[in-house]
Amino acid sequence: MVYVEGDDMPARKIAAGLLSIFICLSAAHAGSQSIPASAEGQVEFNTPSGNIGCIYTPKGGTSTYQPRDGGPELSCSRVEPSYVTVILVPKGPAALIKNPGEQGCCSDATKLGYGNSWSQGPFSCQSSTKGLSCTGSNGHGFFLSKAKVTAK
Repeated sequence: MVYVEGDDMPARKIAAGLLSIFICLSAAHAGSQSIPASAEGQVEFNTPSGNIGCIYTPKGGTSTYQPRDGGPELSCSRVEPSYVTVILVPKGPAALIKNPGEQGCCSDATKLGYGNSWSQGPFSCQSSTKGLSCTGSNGHGFFLSKAKVTAK
């Protein structure tokens, strides 16, 4: 390569190289996150902000909780600015409950780091600084953030 004064080509190549390294390192830290289940198979996690918390209940439920349709079930709640819960089951759309009454979110559970994903049974979730997006294998799902709630 021949460098000509005033030519910023080498600087652009260096910048592009550094950007590529940064993207690769970021991708290496992001990915699927394993979250341990309780003895009865339930998995609990929160977003890093602590504003959203989820509980996965396996098929058949637990000794203290039985999903309405037998499970599995993913239930996520958002605390602020208003408390809402979204429940995802294997069949049918996500159910949005705008006034769930019970407001038990968010315990001291494992944090699903921004950029990480989690999956169990027919459900998968992706955590980002924009919010939490979860889908079922049936294509239905939801998005929760402080600014927005959608369920389909």
